[in-house]
Amino acid sequence: MLHIKPDQFTYTSDHFETIMKYAEKLIQEGKAYVDDTPAEQMKAEREQRIESKHRKNSIEKNLQMWEEMKKGSQFGQSCCLRAKIDMSSNNGCMRDPTLYRCKIQPHPRTGNKYNVYPTYDFACPIVDSIEGVTHALRTTEYHDRDEQFYWIIEALGIRKPYIWEYSRLNLNNTVLSKRKLTWFVNEGLVDGWDDPRFPTVRGVLRRGMTVEGLKQFIAAQGSSRSVVNMEWDKIWAFNKKLRALCKKVIDPVAPRYVALLKKEVIPVNVPEAQEEMKEVAKHPKNPDVGLKPVWYSPKVFIEGADAETLSEGEMVTFINWGNINIIKINKNADGKIVSLDAKLNLENKDYKKTTKITWLAETTQALPIPAVCVTYEHLITKPVLGKDEDFKQYVNKNSKHEELMLGDPCLKDLKKGDIIQLQRRGFFICDQPYEPVSPYSCKEAPCVLIYIPDGHTKEMPTSGSKEKTKVETTKNEPTIPFKERPGPSLDNTCATFEDSLVLYNRVAAQGDVVRELKAKKAAKEDIDAAVKQLLALKAEYKEKTGQEYKPGNPASVVQNVSSVAVARPLESKSLYDEVAAQGEVVRKLKAEKAPKAKVNEAVECLLSLKAQYKEKTGKEYIPGQPPLSQSSDSSATNISEPRGPETPEAKVLFDKVASQGEVVRKLKAEKASKEQVDTAVQELLQLKAQYRSLTGVEYKPVSATGAEDKDKRKKEKENKSEKQNKPQKQSDGPKKDSLKNQGSGLSSSGAGEGQGPKKQTRLGLEAKKEENLADWYSQVITKSEMIEYYDVSGCYILRPWAYSIWESIKDFFDAEIKKLGVENCYFPMFVSQGALEKEKTHVADFAPEVAWVTRSGKTELAEPIAVRPTSETVMYPAYAKWVQSHRDLPIRLNQWCNVVRWEFKHPQPFLRTREFLWQEGHSAFATFEEAAEEVLQILDLYAQVYEELLAIPVVKGRKTEKEKFAGGDYTTTVEAFISASGRAIQGATSHHLGQNFSKMFEIIFEDPKTPGEKQFAYQNSWGLTTRTIGVMTMVHGDNMGLVLPPRVACVQVVVIPCGITNALSEEDRDALIAKCNDYRRRLLSVNIRVRVDLRDNYSPGWKFNHWELKGVPIRLEVGPRDMKSRQFVAVRRDTGEKLTFADNEAETKLQAVLEDIHVNLFTKASEDLKTHMVVANTMEDFQKMLDSGKIAQIPFCGEIDCEDWIKKTTARDQDLEPGAPSMGAKSLCIPFTPLRELQPGARCVCGKNPAKFYTLFGRSY
Repeated sequence: MLHIKPDQFTYTSDHFETIMKYAEKLIQEGKAYVDDTPAEQMKAEREQRIESKHRKNSIEKNLQMWEEMKKGSQFGQSCCLRAKIDMSSNNGCMRDPTLYRCKIQPHPRTGNKYNVYPTYDFACPIVDSIEGVTHALRTTEYHDRDEQFYWIIEALGIRKPYIWEYSRLNLNNTVLSKRKLTWFVNEGLVDGWDDPRFPTVRGVLRRGMTVEGLKQFIAAQGSSRSVVNMEWDKIWAFNKKLRALCKKVIDPVAPRYVALLKKEVIPVNVPEAQEEMKEVAKHPKNPDVGLKPVWYSPKVFIEGADAETLSEGEMVTFINWGNINIIKINKNADGKIVSLDAKLNLENKDYKKTTKITWLAETTQALPIPAVCVTYEHLITKPVLGKDEDFKQYVNKNSKHEELMLGDPCLKDLKKGDIIQLQRRGFFICDQPYEPVSPYSCKEAPCVLIYIPDGHTKEMPTSGSKEKTKVETTKNEPTIPFKERPGPSLDNTCATFEDSLVLYNRVAAQGDVVRELKAKKAAKEDIDAAVKQLLALKAEYKEKTGQEYKPGNPASVVQNVSSVAVARPLESKSLYDEVAAQGEVVRKLKAEKAPKAKVNEAVECLLSLKAQYKEKTGKEYIPGQPPLSQSSDSSATNISEPRGPETPEAKVLFDKVASQGEVVRKLKAEKASKEQVDTAVQELLQLKAQYRSLTGVEYKPVSATGAEDKDKRKKEKENKSEKQNKPQKQSDGPKKDSLKNQGSGLSSSGAGEGQGPKKQTRLGLEAKKEENLADWYSQVITKSEMIEYYDVSGCYILRPWAYSIWESIKDFFDAEIKKLGVENCYFPMFVSQGALEKEKTHVADFAPEVAWVTRSGKTELAEPIAVRPTSETVMYPAYAKWVQSHRDLPIRLNQWCNVVRWEFKHPQPFLRTREFLWQEGHSAFATFEEAAEEVLQILDLYAQVYEELLAIPVVKGRKTEKEKFAGGDYTTTVEAFISASGRAIQGATSHHLGQNFSKMFEIIFEDPKTPGEKQFAYQNSWGLTTRTIGVMTMVHGDNMGLVLPPRVACVQVVVIPCGITNALSEEDRDALIAKCNDYRRRLLSVNIRVRVDLRDNYSPGWKFNHWELKGVPIRLEVGPRDMKSRQFVAVRRDTGEKLTFADNEAETKLQAVLEDIHVNLFTKASEDLKTHMVVANTMEDFQKMLDSGKIAQIPFCGEIDCEDWIKKTTARDQDLEPGAPSMGAKSLCIPFTPLRELQPGARCVCGKNPAKFYTLFGRSY
């Protein structure tokens, strides 16, 4: 990667024999001993400086124990070889460190030859010595180990290398720790280890650092022991500095191309231009780079930022074309430039004082290439982190910015890694070449270019070279018309005021420059020069104005300016329009994330205009309130006063604001593009400002309740239970009526004083399932009291309402697997590193998600321990011990436990969490037929869990090669569908592992058919998780809350007494409560789970909403009249239907209704699946179905490459939910019963291979 070829490439394992002889030499000389003290005890003894009981063993005893280690016996595995140095040393590294360990595992190079392996600290000095190393380079954090290094050298009597220490280089705004960088990768905050923001060799090379530049940077750092914090720009500056050092650098060899910001392009009409092509140099100063074609046509495009700088009659230089005169600038009603008319002036060769413009021709001969320019910021917002500071608090989560460009047609020929210069934008490296329109996806892949920093601290210009001059001119432009008008007193005053104001703004701008340089820790000479210039400007300001410069307090103008300005309304109106126009310029620049320098210049110009407006009109500039024509000062004052919200004008404007608010909400709900939303929001803000100016009060929607609403929204966002709301104070008089009218939800009680504050409760969901699924889901699971959020991200508290569902699933499934002969057990949750890494193929799928325990208290563990991500590597070594013959088979075990997978994707309760509950079954059989039979038996049970308990239809099938369980032979699955999101979800899986794991863990038995011959067991594994609860919530829930299928509901019937009022006698009240309890007793006797809600601090209406939200299948209502009529009312949660039954039929009728609710829920979900699961035979049809929220069975060849292509093709521009990554379609399963039989000769949708089967594809959780 760095083009470095070593003279000699060696491995420590080359010297294992020699190192072992040296170890035995130390034992024989009494300088080392073998110790079988347990690791934790040894660690404690070293900390307390206590000698081991084996320290004084004889040499013979040590050699005997050493031989056991070499054999790898059970006793040998408990031992290690330690150096006998000094247990009382203040240096912990000298307290008898470990030299050798016994590990029974194959070595990558020596295989199973050895059972003992040296530690790094023992091998390092020996290898350095015998390989002829003269200077061992080590960073200063190893300083404490130097003493140990030299002790080993001296004890063995070998040549002594010299240790050269140097400090690590600390880069600002990033982390260098591998552990911390791994966190970024695991959390999905970066693309991988080669992310351009990463301080890795792969990262900086991908971002455009040349290998030569990186070598020069490394060489320039030297070997200092000083701890240095360095800015990133120092590295990138080497790409630039190397121009003088070598030829392999960016600037002289990078070809120059053009790219325009797509959303900002403006057409320029040049009628006399001919459509033609000429070849020009790729680099004007280096002909060796070659030539490129440039197309010319009567219509060309330039950037909007460039167009804004141009004026009619101006001569502009179009790069690689020549001078062109701007004849006319065409604007729309809003004053925005829509096109320009121009005339060629190619005879004029004077390019010195003209604005230079980049452009692209419109021609069918060479269409612009779509390109994406990616700019990266620092990963960490704080330059230097303190020792105890948590880097996660300073993560820059918006460090990647993309701009869609129209690129030079030549960009289609770029290859990955090519470095180019986009004119007036900077240097870029091609990260992903352009791909033309695919015949299968009908889409083209844009050319992705990553911006290469070059160490500069000022922003690159993005418009014409004369733009800065023009902006500065603009600052003075408002003064010109006024100077031309009559009025001598105004002339002098305005001129003086404008001079001082311009000077004031220059001081302010220079102050910003100084602050920016200091913040970036620029070179001292740069800062000193900037400060010197600032002081000179301040002195000039004091001389002209007679007062000191004070930030935020510009010099005031003499009084007569105001009086003259008021007398001249036309001048005021003209200036008002200029302020408004400049405000638009500033907003536009900020929306486009323009360079800071450019924004600052525009803001300075705006402030200058506002100050002039204030001086001329006598009042602040207010958007939406232009100065009116007036006859006198007093009349102006009266007219401009706010006139209240009751005027006709105010009401019309109020309706406009409300209407625009609806537009914004609708755009957000429809997940419209950011540009559309931003435009609508800007318009809304302008309307609100106009309303405020007109009425003198802020706009408030009719339903707003001020602080209460604000508090409500805040608490909703925090997903608090409604019971946590603080009671709101209720005041007397008009406010009471106001709250009542606004529907504040205060509970009603008797009139009268001294009742204390009334509790405000918030029932129901505020988000709708069809409008904002993510918010709806979050509210359902919290308001129904299923989940409580926890302070560890991705982990959640399962409240009883949710856990009872898991218990129902567990009770059913446990009873069924026991009928098959499966037994329950429990294995430890901790996995040794060696065991987990033993099966690398199996671990590879979730390796990034494995959580590790690395510390006990404040002490680092000798070896990290994994928290169980799955239990194959925990259980199968035990299986190997238990299986000796075919009579020991089958083994069929299951455990109900938790697992931890440190997911880095967007966590969602139940669906994707870092810890979850599951059952995992692991079986071993003597024959394949037995194992294959169990796979399908278990899959049928999983289907029953979904269909017979949760009322959710599933599709049974087999996973593709790409999606099957890593390390297994094949995987079967049940897949569910959530129509609200148009996404499928894996319900449960049953895997046949074949003999893969039994070969690895040596689960062997003697084949009874061929005595003496060993046979490997056939294995299965199968699992179901708490994800089921999330699927159930998403499938059945509605806008009133959770809907629980009766068979898993914690409470199937809730009994609510009605009609308890002050008028009801005590006897009737007691009788009603007794009747409720009687219903409870009767229903429990027929195994209906029932609860009676007798809380007297809530009204029946509140209780109805509460239990509806919690999804209870049936609500039983009973009141005094019902008792007299010997009846009750049952309300179904699934349909809302009210049913009246006779009292004596309660048990039978409610059981029948519960069964009917299950059937209805299953039928409804089945119809939903049937509607949304379709057949698509072409890629075009498939994409249409996918975009309409469906899943599709498509003809598929089964190849992994083809599946990757389908996923990539369908991933573009698909943001499924806010915060979630773009997701392509993946294979869900190969259905056992496809919707259509595959026709002979059918082709896969990729068009390359024949189809093997119909496969269900879709977007998935």
